[in-house]
Amino acid sequence: MPIFKYQAEDADGRRKIGKVVGLSESDAILRLRRKELTVVSLLDVTNTSETKFLMMIAPIKSKDLVIFSRQFSVMISANVPVVESLMILVDQTKNISLKSLIADIAFEVDSGAFLSDSFGKRPRLFSEFFVNIIRSGETSGKLDDVLNYLADEMEKNYDMVAKVRGAMIYPIFITVGLIAVGIVLMVYVIPNLTAILTETGAALPLSTRLVIGASEFLQKYLWLIALLAIAVGVMIHFYLKTALGRRQVDLLKINLPIFGRLFKYIYLMRFSRSLSTLLKGGVTITRSLEIVAEVVGNVIYRDLILETLQSINDGESLSGVFEASDYVPKMVPQMIAVGEKTGKVDAVLDRITSFYTRESTNMLDNLSKLMEPVIMVLMGIGVGVMVAAVLLPMYNLASQF
Repeated sequence: MPIFKYQAEDADGRRKIGKVVGLSESDAILRLRRKELTVVSLLDVTNTSETKFLMMIAPIKSKDLVIFSRQFSVMISANVPVVESLMILVDQTKNISLKSLIADIAFEVDSGAFLSDSFGKRPRLFSEFFVNIIRSGETSGKLDDVLNYLADEMEKNYDMVAKVRGAMIYPIFITVGLIAVGIVLMVYVIPNLTAILTETGAALPLSTRLVIGASEFLQKYLWLIALLAIAVGVMIHFYLKTALGRRQVDLLKINLPIFGRLFKYIYLMRFSRSLSTLLKGGVTITRSLEIVAEVVGNVIYRDLILETLQSINDGESLSGVFEASDYVPKMVPQMIAVGEKTGKVDAVLDRITSFYTRESTNMLDNLSKLMEPVIMVLMGIGVGVMVAAVLLPMYNLASQF
């Protein structure tokens, strides 16, 4: 949909400059008039280098889609027509990339396309889970209900991802800082301090000799270490894109000490939440499992879900495969079995989601608190090694005079 750059005046005669999206030039002028703006000039900048650059530096983020989903669900619940809701969101959205995307979807829907098909044309932004929830709402006539479900689940998923990232920022920042400070010390500071010790010809303790050797090695081969680190990083990046690499990393994640349990909780929470949302949206159990297998985010659990799908197609229960797996706590298949008997699988899945959400949150809080003393201990050990290796021999040398 065209993007126009405008100059206009408000009711008080003040000059306004900005961008507006419209089906045509006349539609863009009409939208500006609704904002009580008098158009002075209007220029189509859809394909200009400036617009392309602005869209490149303003990508659509997960948070943008979460906000869009919530606002869209609110307007549909208020019985605002779909196309009008989308165009209102176009006017309210600041991100030019998202503004253009919503406008394109509005144009397609206004031209007769299904809303779910328009979302489905953009798989990089809208997952199969998202598209199928929308499609189920269109089919059942309950678009407002499923949009509310979808907005809730997207907000919960975003909050959990944000918590995980927040918990990891502090230790990663400290670790990178320690490595950087260590390199500076070993390359620039330690050589000056140890030069005095080596010139005396005195016998040096093992720790001092090791520090001096490491310092000399880094001075000579720091460039080689940097190149090797980049090469290894590139190799790991491409290896992780292979099926074997992805499987091994996903298996490692759920077998890590301490963190492995957290990853399991997150994957189980994602499975139960996504499956519950799809079932509430009217999607069949087989189709829901196909979608959830791709949404869960771990190859091991994906294969487990697909195996469950196969067993259901063979006439067996949903809980059977989970019960035989070592990667699923026994509580989960037992609760699902109860849900199957009572016909309330979605309600049971909600309870499982709530339980693992609380467990994940508690683990993240505990890990964040545990990281601080661990990092302080590591920093103390590092300082102690430096003191023992450099300052103590210098002190002993000075005491001889």
